[in-house]
Amino acid sequence: MPEQRHRADALRNSDRIVRAAIAALRETGVTVPLEEIARRAGVGIATVYRRFGDRDSVIRACFETYFTEEVEPLALAAREAADPREGLTEALAAIVDTLAAHQALLAAAQEAGAFTIAIAERFAEPLGDVLADAQRHGLVRADLLVRDLAAIVVMALATVNRPDRDGTDHRRYLALLLDGTRPSPEPLPRPFASSFLDEKENCPLASRRDA
Repeated sequence: MPEQRHRADALRNSDRIVRAAIAALRETGVTVPLEEIARRAGVGIATVYRRFGDRDSVIRACFETYFTEEVEPLALAAREAADPREGLTEALAAIVDTLAAHQALLAAAQEAGAFTIAIAERFAEPLGDVLADAQRHGLVRADLLVRDLAAIVVMALATVNRPDRDGTDHRRYLALLLDGTRPSPEPLPRPFASSFLDEKENCPLASRRDA
């Protein structure tokens, strides 16, 4: 029983540290020190190092938690939409909104190596299913690719800026980008042979450090 209690306490501490770190990154920025994260979590700095080892491991745990709880469900929810085009557009809008609110976490995660092909695939796979359905119904361009959806997210995030706290700009430019997904008789130029999904530093969820 004492051992089980010890494990439960350790798991609770880990969760508190991760959630404190996510909040601190959002409020303070990418340079928030581990000592501040420990203070917010109500634990000593030694506990942070004992549970995670180093700062990069804390950031990787933060990103995995954030992605699992906030990003992945939005992509999966697109499958439930009655209209697959609406499912795509609503999911992309929601994903851009939540990513825009966590730019510091994304920048820190990129530096810590938290962006992986597995994460990119988890983001893209459910949207790929919805895209195929929308194409079968003639609701989006027939030559649209899953990587194009990821690029739309990247391009919309490029318009995020701190003074625009309501997200006016990124919503405007996302609307313009999504309008370009409508069916058209004019084909898109062929993409480059290799996808930016294949490179960690160009992961579709990557953000700008100074955003």
